[in-house]
Amino acid sequence: NMANCCGLLTAQKEPVPLKSVEVELDVRDHVATVVSTLNYENKEDKPLEAVFVFPLPGDAAVCHFSAKIGQTQIVAEVKEKQEARQKYDDALSSGQQAFLLEESEQSPDIFSLSVGSLPPGESASIRLEYVTELAVQADDGLRFCLPAVLNPRYQPQGSGGSGGGSVQVTSVPASLVPYSLSFSARVSSPHPISKVESHCSLDPLQYLNTEQTQATVKLAAGHKFDRDVELLIYYKDAHQPTAVVEAGQASAKPGTLMGDPVVMLSLYPEFCQAVMSSVSSCGEFVFLLDRSGSMDCATNNSKQQETRIGSARDTLLLLLKSLPMGCYFNIYSFGSSYEHIFSKSVEYSQKTMEEALKKVEQMGADLGGTEILEPLKHIYSQSCIPSQPRQLFVFTDGEVGNTKEVINLVKKNSGSHRCFSFGIGEGASSALINGLAKEGGGHAQFITGTDRMQPKVMQSLRFALQPAVDDISVTWDLPKGVSITVLSPPITTIFQGQRSLVYAQLTGQSSEAAEGCVMVKYSLSGHPSQNQLHFSLKPAENSGLTVHRLAARTLIRSLDMGEREDGGEQDGGVKKKVVELSVQSGVSSSFTAFIAVNKGDGEAIQGSLVRRDVPTPMYRGMMITPCCLMASAVPDIAACDYNLIMENDLENDLGLCEEHEEAWSDNDLFAEEDQIAMPKQPRRDPLLQLVSLQKASGCWVLDPALAAALGKTSEEVENIKPSAVNQEVWATILALIWLHGFKMDAQEEWELLAMKAVSWLRAQNG
Repeated sequence: NMANCCGLLTAQKEPVPLKSVEVELDVRDHVATVVSTLNYENKEDKPLEAVFVFPLPGDAAVCHFSAKIGQTQIVAEVKEKQEARQKYDDALSSGQQAFLLEESEQSPDIFSLSVGSLPPGESASIRLEYVTELAVQADDGLRFCLPAVLNPRYQPQGSGGSGGGSVQVTSVPASLVPYSLSFSARVSSPHPISKVESHCSLDPLQYLNTEQTQATVKLAAGHKFDRDVELLIYYKDAHQPTAVVEAGQASAKPGTLMGDPVVMLSLYPEFCQAVMSSVSSCGEFVFLLDRSGSMDCATNNSKQQETRIGSARDTLLLLLKSLPMGCYFNIYSFGSSYEHIFSKSVEYSQKTMEEALKKVEQMGADLGGTEILEPLKHIYSQSCIPSQPRQLFVFTDGEVGNTKEVINLVKKNSGSHRCFSFGIGEGASSALINGLAKEGGGHAQFITGTDRMQPKVMQSLRFALQPAVDDISVTWDLPKGVSITVLSPPITTIFQGQRSLVYAQLTGQSSEAAEGCVMVKYSLSGHPSQNQLHFSLKPAENSGLTVHRLAARTLIRSLDMGEREDGGEQDGGVKKKVVELSVQSGVSSSFTAFIAVNKGDGEAIQGSLVRRDVPTPMYRGMMITPCCLMASAVPDIAACDYNLIMENDLENDLGLCEEHEEAWSDNDLFAEEDQIAMPKQPRRDPLLQLVSLQKASGCWVLDPALAAALGKTSEEVENIKPSAVNQEVWATILALIWLHGFKMDAQEEWELLAMKAVSWLRAQNG
């Protein structure tokens, strides 16, 4: 336990000696190297030990760690974890400066950084580098996130690893954070860069060449540490596959991972439209919603915003209305305990949908902590329903301490379901959210800043309704004398528009002009399909070791996972292999740590040692304000005619002919008229108001509630109804016209439920 290694701890939470943080980001297409420098100063009159907790993306690989104290520079080496801790303890007890960086036992995205003993008045500068893959977002943007806020991880009872409570995180108001951040990024890609966006203020993008394939961007001055530093990078032709071949390290032995060239493939299989348009109408949909206390925080940093739990309730409304008839569903919610609406999944009908929605409306962030393991075990203990593939949707703000245990459980059950995960709010654990989706063959989404949850969740529902891709095989065709070792686990799931990264080691010699080819084959709803990509075997020049390090990380992760599956029986062999790989590549793992000792002149530093915890801004805890949904004005309802529905090929389906058109072209349908009197209660969002009235079958009923949602009186909507059209058909047409007329900007959110309405209308017409 790092906290006890010096035998002296202090409970005082005084300001920390961290002065500033500098970050340089180098993005190469879909992967990035991050170089960060942390500057400390001991302003006390006695030596002290500080611990800084460093949050990293879940698939990051730390690859360099060095420190400069005064004029002395020390560079860390990767060592087996116990050996590293021993060296650290020995150095401290003999008065030497020592630095230790290790993965937390429970959550791979928390690294604890011990800054050893700093003499009074001395400065220390720590340089940390890591590499990471950038996740693809729903709109094809690549997301890089440097978490500035470390949200306290909730540690469920009984899951304390050997590290126990070795890391405490203290919170202070953002305005009092005594350190600063400077952040700059350089982006290069084979594709031109169309834009770079962020929730933080950025200085303008500077292009470095006329092709616009290289650019730099900086964080504007005055960052307050009150949110994640997030960049979204957009490339032109983002869906084209690419292959990057990176040269091995000159000093490493040929035949080893670091000595050979490594190829990174980014694959985007294209799906045939005919197959994709047949949206599946079966499935067992299980929704698992976090109701821990932190879900009461605002969804973003603005005070007028609704809470995360409020946003999740609205999202569940859209999801339940969009489910296909004939499927099965259930809703679980969890905190310190868990609840389910039905004892087992039920068939989707008007009755079960209404019952579920009543219970959803009453859900608050009132279940305490974040114990996700037990509800997951309960879900997996239920037997699957024949020919209804299970789809699990998990919503959480990611504050769990037993990430690895949760991910292993999902992996163990990956053969019987797909898992779609949603990280809500700043600081959701990327290790948890990405791990759930990756091991569960689903898709991960992050909802931060001003993002609306609904479009992202509806995109995942579309994925869940997609026919699953199976029989996936990847075959390589290489010149004589070159062999390949694939380092990535086999691809198990492919969704339309999703990227798969594959790392492989190339061994042997080839001519300068040699080319390789990779073929990806799979079957989609019984339709065989294949994609191929030709790539040059000549490594890119001066490209660093980003790809090698990520390849090593991928291999370390899969060995680690495999070892956990065997219940640790193979512990010796796997651990030896991981340690060897980690030391060779300079990439950290759960079995190794970075250790650096400054032997100096060997003089013991005078005075007793004091422990300091570095504050992180208290953003979440302070934002617990009651959700107050502002009354949103109903959109100005302008004339909206029958052509909107004609665009949907409904005209003939509905048997509506010219004599009825007058009713539509008469501008009274949704004419601009008296301002609708706002009710005294805050009004619900008009879209959600309308959606809440839709029946499970897809239709609407012509009643005063529908009229009110459309901003009309009952007489106004009934008087213009053509006599030959029945009431439900008419109500459904009006709802569809309103959606197309006034909510096109939110089409992603209502598209599936509108498709269901159109199918219902077609069925009425035989």
